[in-house]
Amino acid sequence: MRQPVADAVGQEVPVSENTNNRNALIAAAVILGGFGLTAFYLPTIMMAVGEYSAAAAAIVAIGFVAAFFLIFWLRGRKRNRDGQ
Repeated sequence: MRQPVADAVGQEVPVSENTNNRNALIAAAVILGGFGLTAFYLPTIMMAVGEYSAAAAAIVAIGFVAAFFLIFWLRGRKRNRDGQ
């Protein structure tokens, strides 16, 4: 079994908190990586959709920005509901 580690102040942090912090870090990295990759290709996607309709291309861009905030809002609500 792993031993608790000390935090920056020198107090021991239980292993379960380390696991929760690690899981949060991994989730944030995956979310930001996915959004970063999508943002990289967003101009290409918008140009392709823009050939069909300029309004649809604008909706794609607005949806991308809204999804970025929505995913973190939903994650925050879940964490609050779980009592963390």
